Amino acid sequence: MDRQEAMLRELNLYPQWTLRDAPQRPEIVAPASAEMPVEHMAAVPEAEVLHAAPVDEMIVETEVPVATVTAFIPAKTWPELKQQVRDCERCGLRAGCTQTVFGAGNERADWFFVGEGPGAEEDAQGEPFVGESGKLLDNMLAAIKLRRGKDVYIANVSKCRPPENSHPTAEQIALCSPYLAHQIELVNPKLIVALGKVAATNLLGEDMPLDALRGTLHDYNGIPLIVTYHPAYLLRRPSVKAQAWQDLCFAVDVMKEVQS
Repeated sequence: MDRQEAMLRELNLYPQWTLRDAPQRPEIVAPASAEMPVEHMAAVPEAEVLHAAPVDEMIVETEVPVATVTAFIPAKTWPELKQQVRDCERCGLRAGCTQTVFGAGNERADWFFVGEGPGAEEDAQGEPFVGESGKLLDNMLAAIKLRRGKDVYIANVSKCRPPENSHPTAEQIALCSPYLAHQIELVNPKLIVALGKVAATNLLGEDMPLDALRGTLHDYNGIPLIVTYHPAYLLRRPSVKAQAWQDLCFAVDVMKEVQS
């Protein structure tokens, strides 16, 4: 069994789905529910659900005091930007987290993946997408022949973990989003993949259901952008993994067009 087949099996999509070679971008309509028969879907271990990172459908209301807001001055280099994030107290979340989670990967990558914010394991390790959701993201990348640390850059909208697996508030996201925007500017990727509604809403400025954003090629400051599900949501809802695979195939086709 080769590595790609193993990754597709992890996504519960082998042999029903195979990666296409055609460079033509498909017309994808994102259905509200998965079309793959239920019998093909693997059950999700309870431990994976309990340790999954925050997702769009799990909202816990919390109140975090907002610190005194200082003006954002764009950094000119990666070291300066990383130091800015480490020292940041703009939104008030820094006081309650272990450390900031800046981002990781190839700083000149063609692919840029954006998630929501750190969970408990990300907060402990200081790297985005670790734990069960990180393993699934790695398998998703491997299925389209990408590797973490080499072919992609990965970051979150929020650099600090919100308490109790809550979503960052709109105000906190607004205060943190300049850091993500500057990361994208420094990487200058050829394609952005937004993982989940929070990332998509932040990057596109459109508060729409995720399924309404999927299957469409969007634009972020001149960079093509595709929306798909957050890996933590896929752990909770394996029935939509087939739709996530459609999104990944769509992304591969778009990248081929961009690079041609």
